[in-house]
Amino acid sequence: MKRFSSFRVLASIGVVMLGLAVTAPRTQSQAGVTDAVTGLAATTNGFAEEFCGGGQFRQDRVTNSPNSPRIPADICSFDFAAEVFGREATEADGLGPVFNNVGCGTCHFSPALGGSSQITEKRAGAFRDGVFADHPGGSLIQDRGLDPDFIEVTDPRANVFAFRSSLTVAGGGYIEAIGDDTLRGIANGQPVGIRGQVIDVEIAESPGSNGVGRFGWKGQQASMVSFAADTYVNDIGITSPLQPNENTVNGRPVGVRDTVPPGHPDDPNFPDNEGVDVELFALFMRSLPAPSRGPTTPAVEAGSIVFDSIGCSGCHVRSIVTSAPGTVINGGALRVGNVLGNKRIHPFSDFLLHNIGTGDGIVQNGGPRSRNRLRTPPLWGLRFRGRFMHDGQSLTLTDVIHRHTNQAEAASDAFKALSHANKSNLLAFLNSL
Repeated sequence: MKRFSSFRVLASIGVVMLGLAVTAPRTQSQAGVTDAVTGLAATTNGFAEEFCGGGQFRQDRVTNSPNSPRIPADICSFDFAAEVFGREATEADGLGPVFNNVGCGTCHFSPALGGSSQITEKRAGAFRDGVFADHPGGSLIQDRGLDPDFIEVTDPRANVFAFRSSLTVAGGGYIEAIGDDTLRGIANGQPVGIRGQVIDVEIAESPGSNGVGRFGWKGQQASMVSFAADTYVNDIGITSPLQPNENTVNGRPVGVRDTVPPGHPDDPNFPDNEGVDVELFALFMRSLPAPSRGPTTPAVEAGSIVFDSIGCSGCHVRSIVTSAPGTVINGGALRVGNVLGNKRIHPFSDFLLHNIGTGDGIVQNGGPRSRNRLRTPPLWGLRFRGRFMHDGQSLTLTDVIHRHTNQAEAASDAFKALSHANKSNLLAFLNSL
């Protein structure tokens, strides 16, 4: 694939401004802790201004890893990051050879750039004699290719199949700023029957460093930069210094038809760009406010009480406080600034892996134990979704709750036993998130 220039925006998807920035009700503040900024793109939490402006607690790279460059000052802005996040790539930019879509915004645009969508990716593998094996070339099977010979198909030996839906990336900066010890503490405080699995994953921009996974349906990434680089190569097919290798086609290297010598810009395993795009994607996601809440009504308030009483908040944790400003995170790659530090967020998630009976059977970073576990999806932004669960196969919230079993069976059974009025109130509350 040809080398890609970060500064060439091919097709900009406009950032939608929706006047729905209703903040969640404020709760009792701790010393120095304030509520996170909420809203929708194109509103911003101020991260880009702090990061690019270089304030006292500028969120900045502590290490100077050659694998993850700084964003040049002349393009360091929320507007430019949004433009790059929303562009559509072509083959000339490094798209492919296999891919799922042509840009970040094509899968994250509901109700605005950075949101969720109805789009799913597909995965497969084989599980025999108690052992899971990836599909040839990896569990992710890309739907599209640049060449008739670059179309991935499902191996007939596969017996594990899964779809995964696209969730919002809004509020991602706050999630990234949650301390590893905070997430471990949540897990340790949960009753054994519903305790979530904490997994440590490698931080791509800080080789040799690990962090608690919190992004992706399997919690497979711990930082926004790692998440961006991984998605760039796997869903769009564009490589970077953090992910320099092209995807194979069902395990078959794309270079088998390529006579270009290794190390040349046209070699299939030469990065398509210098990594600035990945940093800009992370800048955009870190700059998005947490999703806003809908109007609060008596039914919503009553449903909030029901949510707690039947045990939903055991995994869908209401409030978490991010790390203090100045805290070094991501293996030394970033320092938490004022904008994201000491902020109380309301994600309704513990960001841990649980078995609720809907696991997709795929093993990634969490080992064999994680095969039927999925990360608790944040419920913020739920009111903007029309398809639910990891596979997008549930179309009503009642069906979602009914699908909860195993670690969530007690809560699901409690919901089924509720009166019609309490069920209605709970659904009203969920639809306000």
